[in-house]
Amino acid sequence: MTELTSAVTGAVEAELRFLDPAVNSSPELLAELLHPDFRAFGSSGRIWDRDSFIDVLRTRSPVRPVTASAMRGAQLAPDVVHLTFDTDSNGRRAHRSSLWRLTDDTWRLYFHQGTVFGDETADDVPWGTPPR
Repeated sequence: MTELTSAVTGAVEAELRFLDPAVNSSPELLAELLHPDFRAFGSSGRIWDRDSFIDVLRTRSPVRPVTASAMRGAQLAPDVVHLTFDTDSNGRRAHRSSLWRLTDDTWRLYFHQGTVFGDETADDVPWGTPPR
């Protein structure tokens, strides 16, 4: 369940800025949102640090619009908020998880993970291969 605290609200607002193509396509604006120790596990399986994540923006094609849905948040500590949500970018759907840390009075993205999903099957089980 989402806890409606000012911290959760601040992290949600920061996440929505992060998803905004105008921000996400600008290394300068993105740098303002990323924590110095930022890490991400991309939906592609790639692991990113802050510098590599910003550097890829210099060479990638234009950002496609992203629709976020089912956003939920929980304040884990006075300066940490966990958000989960789904995104759809031109039919490519992903479950997303973000940790935001309050740093110098600004919510900064500390960790992010995306997992691509499609139609779930009955054989889908957590932590391993389905039994035979």
